[in-house]
Amino acid sequence: MRIRTAGVVAVFGLALAAAGCGSDSNSTEPATSQSPQAAGGKLVIWADDKRTAALQPFAEKFGQENGVTVEVQAVSKDLQTNFVTASQQGSGPDVVVGAHDWIGNLVQNGAIDPVQLAADQKSGFSENAIKAVTFNGQLYGVPYAQENIALIRNTELAPEAPKTVEDLVAAGKKLKADKKASEILCLQVGQNGDAYHIYPLYTSGGGYLFGTTANGDYDPKDLGVGKPGSIEAFKKIAALGEKGEGALKRSISGENSIATFTGKKCAFLVSGPWAITDVKKAGISYDISPVPGFAGGKEAQPFIGVQAFYVAAKGQNKALAQEFVANYTTTPDLAVALYNAEPRPPALTAALDQVKGSDPDLAKFLEAGQNGQVLPAIPAMAAIWDPFGKAEAAIIGGADPARTVTAAGKTIAEQIK
Repeated sequence: MRIRTAGVVAVFGLALAAAGCGSDSNSTEPATSQSPQAAGGKLVIWADDKRTAALQPFAEKFGQENGVTVEVQAVSKDLQTNFVTASQQGSGPDVVVGAHDWIGNLVQNGAIDPVQLAADQKSGFSENAIKAVTFNGQLYGVPYAQENIALIRNTELAPEAPKTVEDLVAAGKKLKADKKASEILCLQVGQNGDAYHIYPLYTSGGGYLFGTTANGDYDPKDLGVGKPGSIEAFKKIAALGEKGEGALKRSISGENSIATFTGKKCAFLVSGPWAITDVKKAGISYDISPVPGFAGGKEAQPFIGVQAFYVAAKGQNKALAQEFVANYTTTPDLAVALYNAEPRPPALTAALDQVKGSDPDLAKFLEAGQNGQVLPAIPAMAAIWDPFGKAEAAIIGGADPARTVTAAGKTIAEQIK
């Protein structure tokens, strides 16, 4: 889930002995035979709680085959910030697992190195996944999963997928009038807004964040927030807000949007693959479709996010880190294990082919993100989240769209300078 929080690092390690069944062969075996030998060395991997357990058996096998100890450490909160800080202090890991939109910040801070993949390895991943981890023309991570939001609907309450936002609102209002729901739409806003979840509606209304350069990279000099298209988009969003249709509300937040849907208080939820486990547990009959756009507007475009493995620039064992990231994290077995830990579509085509037959939701999420925009990984993106989100929340609460978005654009532009 896209939640940016600060917190204390809770780290636990698993020291894995360098011995035993190095001859055990399966698809996690390295793609090359040039494994760096570093007897007595140690490889430290940082990941979040869910990824740690899935990684441990692969880390153990790598340790056995390379004669090293591997520690997989779980960092429960604020992994990116803690990694940058630890890197600067010389106490960071050799490998870190995280979102692709960290890349600009990590490169700017000298925290990660480019990753070396052969052409045939790169061709095994989805085009968007490789695009997401490429920065300034260099590959900085090995992707293992991709994600985007979609419209998840309760098919008992809403049998048909709405074609437009207006259709969705009309259906939601009727359900409220019939006492079958208490909310029109569960799209998380909260008191500080949520740029990630509102983005499909923002793009449909005519807004954009950054333009692109001739080679397709995002251009921080071309800021769309505060320009006429963004104002028009937020006027449409305002019409859905608390002083308008009441479909978008600050009382719907990251803490309660999924629970409100699973509690059958609304028929429509805008969320990602991470919501499906709770939806299934609640016994909701559901379907997944693209987030609809405004009638007569542009197509709604969700962000496409990618999760990836990175090699720490200041790690103690960079050769081993490159070997692990290039030749172990590129295997279907590992990608499937990470999918089983949390069902997000694998970025590796062979892994996706393995799991999609038993999980039809994957194809539906991928279809919902087919026209999506890769989430900008440029450092300037860090200046977007807070001002944009707060402007969104204020406008949904009734603030003037033109004044509010113009002010947000000025704040963002000052931070980018």
